[in-house]
Amino acid sequence: MKRPSIWMGILVGGLLTAPLIVVLYLANRWLGLPFLPFDLFDWLTRILPGPVVTFGIDFMIDAMLALRLNVADAAKTAEQISAILQFLAIGAVTGGIFFTLFNWRKLNPDAFTGLVVGALFGLPLITISLSINQSGVEPFFQAIWLGFLLLAWGMALVWSYRRLSVPTAVLTGGESGGEVREVATVDRRQFLIRLGAASATITVVGGGLAAFLTSREQQADEAVLDASMAHQSEGTPGRIFPNANDPVVPAPGTRPEYTPVKDHYKVFLRTEPTVIPEEGYVLPITGLVANPAMLTLDDLHNNYESFDQYVTLSCISGRIGTSLISTTQWTGVSLQDILDDVQPTSEARYLTITSGDGFHESIPLDLIASDRRLMLCHSWDGNKLPVDHGFPLRVWIPDRFGMKQPKWITGMELLAEYEPGYWVERNWDEVAEVKTTSVIDTVAVDAVYDQGGQQLVPIGGIAWAGARGISQVEVRFDGGDWTEAQLRSPLSETTWVIWRYDWAFTPGEHTVEVRCAEGDGTPQIETRADARPSGATGIHSVTTSL
Repeated sequence: MKRPSIWMGILVGGLLTAPLIVVLYLANRWLGLPFLPFDLFDWLTRILPGPVVTFGIDFMIDAMLALRLNVADAAKTAEQISAILQFLAIGAVTGGIFFTLFNWRKLNPDAFTGLVVGALFGLPLITISLSINQSGVEPFFQAIWLGFLLLAWGMALVWSYRRLSVPTAVLTGGESGGEVREVATVDRRQFLIRLGAASATITVVGGGLAAFLTSREQQADEAVLDASMAHQSEGTPGRIFPNANDPVVPAPGTRPEYTPVKDHYKVFLRTEPTVIPEEGYVLPITGLVANPAMLTLDDLHNNYESFDQYVTLSCISGRIGTSLISTTQWTGVSLQDILDDVQPTSEARYLTITSGDGFHESIPLDLIASDRRLMLCHSWDGNKLPVDHGFPLRVWIPDRFGMKQPKWITGMELLAEYEPGYWVERNWDEVAEVKTTSVIDTVAVDAVYDQGGQQLVPIGGIAWAGARGISQVEVRFDGGDWTEAQLRSPLSETTWVIWRYDWAFTPGEHTVEVRCAEGDGTPQIETRADARPSGATGIHSVTTSL
């Protein structure tokens, strides 16, 4: 008996895991059942050491930049693909391990062995999934569904091993017309081709149906966001912007000054957004307070004065020229008003916030007391927070990167001692103050125009320094002198500034650079530094031909 090798086990494990992934995903999209690849990936990112997680983030962003992909658009998709490939690899390696074990022990596994294999493979995955997934299906039925699929996977693996190792008896006709019994081994190649074809069929058909369901759901969500926009960024009817009459017109190709909510960048811990039901939601505020509170969303809307703030938010992991930055209008209540009601005791020093996705962060009470703008936000762009961006509540802290600003908030506690936040524990900067940055969005070669006999090309982009404002933007060409650009009035003191420069160019290839200064004249840091741990610095440049 010639037994299959470890490599054949890896191949079979992969061929059986691919359709398993598709069936799991289809059930997730259709019935809301858990999707194991995402659950496992989310669990691993929580337990792995910080340097490992940040290495993965850096590698993923560098790969997208090398492929010239928009990080804001592709990051979450890349993460989800990584989760699926990780699960596929685990299934393949598991197949190789069991084939090796069967060979080592010279076993001839049967159906019961298949159940044991499925249990050994599945029980840890089911335990992880039940501890971390957010399916609305009862846990009992989740366990039954996952157990059925994983036991079936184990039995299919054992069946494949037997087909690849046990000789098969066949009948062939002899020369005299009688029957001659011969023994032939299984045609392994033919079996693997059939197994691969079956795996591919299930994967393609199931994947196509799941993709259709996902696309339809995404289109419906985007349609709702489009229809509910209070502001419009392209001049269509909507709320009037405070700088609507500013004479500086953005250069063609500059990103929208106000980001449609559906296009706002998304960064969160899990592979999918955390879902917190609106019905029955209560925010507990406990700890070192004289008046502990249990606030509903109605309490926040009706019992506190809300205020609006145009806000630019950026991710600390973005590189120079990042697309992980967006601007919209936030609405909420001042954390000062919340604390006035709960009355922190004299020992209280920090407000620790926990989130439904496992995130947590601490805010010094001194910082809250110094700036009324620190907000417990319940709405974006005149509507309740989208699920993707932190519904029901998130926090905004001026002048800080997004890593310091929890969303999907489930609790607040006032403490005497500092507790490092989720990303601080993973070796990112404790303060995470935004770094002043300027970006070239466009060299509008298709919008060249003539003025006084000179050919001019519009160049434009953004500059941002958190709540510190922008006083100047300068550009230079091919290492020459710096020349000041025009600035459009910002939407608020906490948003980016749109800049424009009309360049009298000469034909050829040119390198364009940009730099800026904060409101008080402090220059942008020109020395290049990586994003980790405190945010990227350096000069953004583009090379273009005219």
